[in-house]
Amino acid sequence: MSQKLLSVAIPSYNSESYMEHCIETLLEGGERVEILVVNDGSKDRTAEIADRYAAKYPSIVKAIHQENGGHGEAVNAGLRNATGKFFKVVDSDDWVDAGAYRGILDVLEIYQDDIDMMISNYVYEKQGAKHKKVMEYTKYLPVNRVFTWDDVKPFPIGKYLLMHSVIYKTRMLKDCGLELPKHTFYVDNIFVFNPLPFVKKMYYLNVDFYRYFIGRDDQSVNEKVMIKRLDQQMRVNRIMAKSFSELQVSHKYLKKYMFNYLSIITTVSSILAIKSGTEEHLAMKKQLWADLKAMDKSLYRKLRYTVLGIGVNLPGKLGRKLAVVVYKIAQKIYGFN
Repeated sequence: MSQKLLSVAIPSYNSESYMEHCIETLLEGGERVEILVVNDGSKDRTAEIADRYAAKYPSIVKAIHQENGGHGEAVNAGLRNATGKFFKVVDSDDWVDAGAYRGILDVLEIYQDDIDMMISNYVYEKQGAKHKKVMEYTKYLPVNRVFTWDDVKPFPIGKYLLMHSVIYKTRMLKDCGLELPKHTFYVDNIFVFNPLPFVKKMYYLNVDFYRYFIGRDDQSVNEKVMIKRLDQQMRVNRIMAKSFSELQVSHKYLKKYMFNYLSIITTVSSILAIKSGTEEHLAMKKQLWADLKAMDKSLYRKLRYTVLGIGVNLPGKLGRKLAVVVYKIAQKIYGFN
């Protein structure tokens, strides 16, 4: 059997109520696709559902069972087992659009030896929202052709690629040593950030492919949940900063893009600590900035003296109140979440 075109990993933890919809939409890819359902130590019927699909579609679906290691370790397991030329992560509560999916696969087939990353749009499927917000990149990326970083127009602060946007070449991910930390949320940022310096050629297809579900109270992107898991957000923050510092990104545009991305992540870490207001979280924020300074003084200074860096480090209670105001204004201006 020839090599699969695309491997799709579905990290799944207690996903029995929605994972079948996700899998069904991915089955539209037929024999060109390998679907890796990673059961991350679930306690419900997730394992049973994964095994059922693997039995029904043995040439397409593979069920992988492991002890609970968190979202990152589930992605790692998917990548370790991936045999397709390209690799995509789709969370078990999300899904893909059938028409866009076919277009994606057709382009991957044509340019499979020519590109390291494919980019497409994603849609916020926010529960109860009448109008769905589409994240697209037509202002910044050439459409329907192979391009390099030299062809990319500058992204504004707060506009960046997310896991939902990208498909990476599998061999490139393995060669660059990508491995996400265990028992850690928010590793999607590492997944899309760390491999970027290894990407040379790209292709952007302007289709609304990935459907990103927003609405469950227990979702990791819920602000209250993020504050509860602030230690994990900051762990991801440190890993991204270390990667950026050590890789010494050479391309001028890519370097600026990655710096802006890191700046937003550091701002989010800081503002969550400020919004929490507990002594523990404020101490964590202080330690984060101290660690950044110890890691790379030049990077620390650049982050610290951006408008956002200054805003989240204003002194005292009044300073923290102003920081939240600055953050909300920045959200409206730059459009980040």
